[in-house]
Amino acid sequence: MRRDPEFFGDQEMALIYIAKRLKNALALEAVLTEAAMDYAVETDHYTGGFVFRTQRVGAFFYVLPEMEESARRIMTEHGYKPQNVAGE
Repeated sequence: MRRDPEFFGDQEMALIYIAKRLKNALALEAVLTEAAMDYAVETDHYTGGFVFRTQRVGAFFYVLPEMEESARRIMTEHGYKPQNVAGE
């Protein structure tokens, strides 16, 4: 279930995905909600493009570290490629 970042307090969160399009963000929200996973979404900037690098805005998905493995498994089962630990 989508939660406000305040719900998690001062707990460290694990980045699991950066949605670059609204359609992908909404679809992933449905997958995580269906799986009863608590997660937070925040917009932030990322760098995109190969030849012409630009700053873009995406939806950054976070979960608690103890839920990271489960979230990554659920995402993989639904065709998503989770962010790796280095944040690529």
